Amino acid sequence: MANRQIHVYDIRNMKEPWQERETTLRYMMRSIKCMPNGEGYACCSVEGRVALEFFDMSPEAQAKKYAFKSHRQTINDTEVVYPVNALAFHPIHGTFASGGSDGVVSVWDGVHRKRIKQFPRYPDEISSLAFSHDGKMLAVASSYTYDEGERDHAPDTIFIRTLGENDCKPRVAANGS
Repeated sequence: MANRQIHVYDIRNMKEPWQERETTLRYMMRSIKCMPNGEGYACCSVEGRVALEFFDMSPEAQAKKYAFKSHRQTINDTEVVYPVNALAFHPIHGTFASGGSDGVVSVWDGVHRKRIKQFPRYPDEISSLAFSHDGKMLAVASSYTYDEGERDHAPDTIFIRTLGENDCKPRVAANGS
């Protein structure tokens, strides 16, 4: 994933990619996940960014793609950027969670481009995320990902978070859109 190339395959024809594209992210990707509706995917990188991109190559569909900054913190007037290591789409709502080297899990509404929820910091970096099939639980793997080389770190741990009713629901605008 270091060369920024994404090869999309139709599993009925694995001889050659259906699409070959370059991500809008500038640095090495850490994770890529398909949207539950099949319209596209999200990918994240070491530069603390997440991108949403779409398979449909029409200008209308491509106009919807975007990238945004996430997993950042200001320390002593300096912005510290943390790699985004993990992504997971909610199976019911289509929203998604991101986990970073800052130890934070955030839930995002990709349609309305808003953060829905940020959970309290975990003991170490977030290395993996997965929603249960019914979307009622989120598995969070907190483990050191060696971003800073060898150092003391918290024990690798998997947390199972029971989600509240509105933790992953998309935001609904006041005008109903």
